Amino acid sequence: MSWRSSICTAGFAVLAVLSVSSHAADLKIGFIDAERVNRESAPADQASKRLEKEFQPRMQELQRAEGQVKAAQAQLEKDALTLSEGDRRKREQELSRQIVELQRRQREYTEDLNLRRNQELAALLERANKIIRQIAESEKYDLIIQEAVYRSPRVDITERVLKALADGK
Repeated sequence: MSWRSSICTAGFAVLAVLSVSSHAADLKIGFIDAERVNRESAPADQASKRLEKEFQPRMQELQRAEGQVKAAQAQLEKDALTLSEGDRRKREQELSRQIVELQRRQREYTEDLNLRRNQELAALLERANKIIRQIAESEKYDLIIQEAVYRSPRVDITERVLKALADGK
């Protein structure tokens, strides 16, 4: 590559940068902290309370069952020396069956809770995205991003989204 073509290429690069920077001055960018919306918004708080109310009875039942298994395990350890080999084996098998059943129920609980949490999160995300689009259209934003390595507080519109969610818009 000759020095003339190098200068020509460098000149085109400078012109391209100047062209982009002049258009970037007109670009209006906003930022949303999605994690903050998921943590701090009024609908997120309401969803959390709904989930707690919905799953509390099952959690209490699991805690009660876990207490029964622990009590049975403690009783078996206490009685192990005085039980016949057959009775001890029978109680160990029953305890093992109870533990497996408890673990199955705990897995089901966790799966059901995660499924419902994801449903609530999807509904929140849908509402937040609607509000973000309304803000973008009304305030003439060209771009709104949700993840960034760095953002200036002046482009962060998260507080406006949280307020709109709280107001039920």
